[in-house]
Amino acid sequence: MNDTPAVLLTGANGGIGTPTALELARRGFLVYAGVRRTGHGPFDGADGIRELRLDVTDPDSVAAAIDRVTAEHGSLHAVVNNAGVIVQGPLELVPDDELLRQFAVNVLGPIRLLKAALPLLRTGRGRIVNVGAPTAYLPMPMNGPISASKAALHSLTTALRGELAAWSIPTSVVVPGLVDTEVFTKAAAAQRAAQVPPERLALYRNHLAAAAQAGAKQKPEPTTGTVRAITAAVTDHHPKAEYFSSPNARILSKLLPRLPRPMRESAIRKAIGLQGITPPATAPVH
Repeated sequence: MNDTPAVLLTGANGGIGTPTALELARRGFLVYAGVRRTGHGPFDGADGIRELRLDVTDPDSVAAAIDRVTAEHGSLHAVVNNAGVIVQGPLELVPDDELLRQFAVNVLGPIRLLKAALPLLRTGRGRIVNVGAPTAYLPMPMNGPISASKAALHSLTTALRGELAAWSIPTSVVVPGLVDTEVFTKAAAAQRAAQVPPERLALYRNHLAAAAQAGAKQKPEPTTGTVRAITAAVTDHHPKAEYFSSPNARILSKLLPRLPRPMRESAIRKAIGLQGITPPATAPVH
């Protein structure tokens, strides 16, 4: 067994994953940087980082990745489930395959990986870090799929914390705010590419335009806060159940959900541009 503590990080070639891998390596960890395609990441020559082909939706890929870590290192200090996708838009317009992809990557994938990695975590007296979202606490219109998937991941994280307490395996969730990464751009592109019937799309023309306008005014936070929170969850001697990337992430997750429901939902609709939205006059009604 190697004496250097190892961390398995998924989604390592993303906006949060890349700086997280580099920071953990800088702190002396051996980072198995999970990427769907090796040789395309930014880690060439980086000390302490080994690219690991890993698609969390593919059981064979997960098994092969764990086999490699077992053979090369024999234990894990942490598994960081960072890989994720965002599926946005009115639920009526979200194709079934996109909804399934949302849960396959954000919920089933992390659990599949953790089940395979638990022997390595037990050997390494390791810990689990799942990257969640404020929408797990504060579900939002136009964000139903991502809200539901992150709520499921948060619930499973809490369940695991109780189940794994006998082995002293801490289980934490890291909650970013609105982070400045490409994931939101990719989500919008996927929505545009979806084969939605024109008459259904027309029903939500005003919703989509208003939400896009409101989104353009938002100011994403840099990834540094989330990287700092993940690093703390990996390194703290006594890991906390929850870590927040910024005061804004904490407000969205903890303060706003406590407001009375009418006030809360009105504030959310206003924030995402849906306050007072009505159907287009020319849209067909079915």
